[in-house]
Amino acid sequence: MATRQSDSRFFSSPTRGGNSPDHQFSRGLVPIAFGAAALLLLAGAMAFFYAPIDADQGMRQKIFYLHVPLAIVVLGGFVASGIMAIQYLRTRDRAWDLRSYVAIHLSLILGVAVLLTGAIWAKTSWGVYWEWKEPTLVSFLIVFLLYAVYQPMRFAIEDPDRQAQSAAVYAIVCGAFVPLNFMAVRMATSLVHPRVLSATGENMPGEMRLTFYTALIGFALLWVALWKFELTAKSLKMRLGKLRAQVVS
Repeated sequence: MATRQSDSRFFSSPTRGGNSPDHQFSRGLVPIAFGAAALLLLAGAMAFFYAPIDADQGMRQKIFYLHVPLAIVVLGGFVASGIMAIQYLRTRDRAWDLRSYVAIHLSLILGVAVLLTGAIWAKTSWGVYWEWKEPTLVSFLIVFLLYAVYQPMRFAIEDPDRQAQSAAVYAIVCGAFVPLNFMAVRMATSLVHPRVLSATGENMPGEMRLTFYTALIGFALLWVALWKFELTAKSLKMRLGKLRAQVVS
């Protein structure tokens, strides 16, 4: 989403430490990516050949193993961006600013997938793509829209230092809102959205639960791999831009 001009604002001042940021960001990327691919392939096989067919929804329930873990990972990514923003305010290290920015950028992209898979599941189960009376759906949409404001708000500020500081404060406030919003929804009485993950686990047989956790770990590793990849790519792009500027000058 960010333009080339916008990317160049990161690391306008040197980051702390002697190592270049792209080496830090790419550390462990390959094994994490392979682990994510292996677990997601395993989760897909388990969903269709190991986990039992749901008595009420039948085969259409299988999208649960995609939709719900991905939603949890996206919300976790939003919270993580707030923690990274706190680190930026503590250290003023622009690498933490970039980490927070990329975490939000990536979670927004995957959030679109959450909304699309949720709409497909809703249509096959309820006959409608959206139910405005359902707090779980509406709350996720509110969180998604809050973070959709982040990027235009950020790049509307010209000064790099003010930009990073304002973005960090916004990420922290939104990151604190996510768990509060989640708790409010869990306390609400929903008449539509299933409570598949109860505190006691009575709603899911063991096979379904194992498949779900396999998918959840797989998507979490996928998020980390994509986050590291985008960080590395942006860092290398900015270093290349600085080298070109030095050659021209």
